Amino acid sequence: MIRQARVRELEAAGRVTQAAWREFERPNDAAWIAYFERLGDAPARAARAVVLVAVQDGVVIGTATLELERTLEDAELPAHEARMRMLAVAPEWRGRGVGRKLVEACLERARAAGKSEVRLHTMDVMVTAEVLYRSLGFERDPGGDFTPAPGVTALAYKLPLRG
Repeated sequence: MIRQARVRELEAAGRVTQAAWREFERPNDAAWIAYFERLGDAPARAARAVVLVAVQDGVVIGTATLELERTLEDAELPAHEARMRMLAVAPEWRGRGVGRKLVEACLERARAAGKSEVRLHTMDVMVTAEVLYRSLGFERDPGGDFTPAPGVTALAYKLPLRG
C-alpha cells in the first residue's frame, strides 16, 4: 500500500531511505555524511513536503518525497512544477515494483495538485533508478544538472504530465 506517511512512520521512512542509499556511501566525505543525515530526517521532510511510504504488513518498505510548493531547502517552485526526491526501497524489497509504485503515486499526487511537470535529480551510479525513470517517460534535462559536492553530479530529469 502506498500512502502519505503517518507521523509514527516517519522515523522508519528515514531509516529505509538511509538503508537504500548506503550503497552510494562516500567514506570520509563531509558532504556525503551531512546528506546521509538529511536522508534519515524524514520528519523534517514531512514539514515541507509530502512523504509517501510503501507499507507491507505494517512495515515501511519504501518511501519518496514530493515537493509541491517549495523545495526542502525552502525555495519556491514554479507553479506548474513538482519535484520528486529521495526515492528509496529497502534493499530486501527491491525488484518487486515498489519503486515504480512510489513514483507513480508521486505522479498522481502531482497531477491532483494541478502540476504539469515533475522534475527529479539522480546520480550516474544510480543505474536502476535511471532505468525506472526512463521507463516511466522521464527525459534527461542536462541544463538542470548541478554539482552538489566535488566529484558528484546530480543529473536532471523531467516528465511532462498529461491527464
